[in-house]
Amino acid sequence: MSRFYCELTLAPGLTVALPDAVARHALSARRLQVGSAVVLFNGDGAEYAGVLENVGGKGASVRLLRRLEPERESPLRVHLAQGISSGERMDYTLQKAVELGVAAIQPLLMRRTVVRLSEDKAQRRRAHWQGVVISACEQCGRNVLPPVAEIQEFVAWVHAQVTHEPVLKLLLDPVGDLCLRDLPPPASPILLLAGPEGGFDPAERKLALAAGFRGLRLGPRVLRTETAALAALAAMQAVWGDFV
Repeated sequence: MSRFYCELTLAPGLTVALPDAVARHALSARRLQVGSAVVLFNGDGAEYAGVLENVGGKGASVRLLRRLEPERESPLRVHLAQGISSGERMDYTLQKAVELGVAAIQPLLMRRTVVRLSEDKAQRRRAHWQGVVISACEQCGRNVLPPVAEIQEFVAWVHAQVTHEPVLKLLLDPVGDLCLRDLPPPASPILLLAGPEGGFDPAERKLALAAGFRGLRLGPRVLRTETAALAALAAMQAVWGDFV
């Protein structure tokens, strides 16, 4: 069934006009017709089943029939702090992280980050990444959108993580002294820190460890930036989460 994110008020019994971009996607890309079953969601945790109607020109509306509340969120609250990588690598990481249940995403500019962004370009890039997250939620069935936070410089961000709140802070590190099997199932949220292309600068690694992060080793092989966080998320879901 086709699923679409719509930033609208949704409730059974309403007939809602699809936003232009959603209508174009439904009619042109998906080739839906009057009477096609669709699901809309707006990030409130529910989804709304309905039927497509009043198709005309480039617009369309949906008559909503019922509200559903399937449980598709992970029992793990993993916040991913990801060193920004270039182009499609970052898109791929965010897309698959959403599919693997990540709760929130913090993009970080680090010493070995290849991409350099002006303030205006950073805002456009963040909006693009949020769009990637929305598309991933449409595909994988999630009804809660993981937010993409504003891009931050690593040093300022990591200093802000020196708190006494109960958070399991893990730094992906090929020479880390921890494996997942060494840790008990966490009762608190998890903050997962992954580096960009080229990995962490030694000074960044030192700062992260001083802020309470612990080095997590995923195996004997060095993983690429677009692979490391995803491998960690998948392993966490298998060991502690809802992979069965």
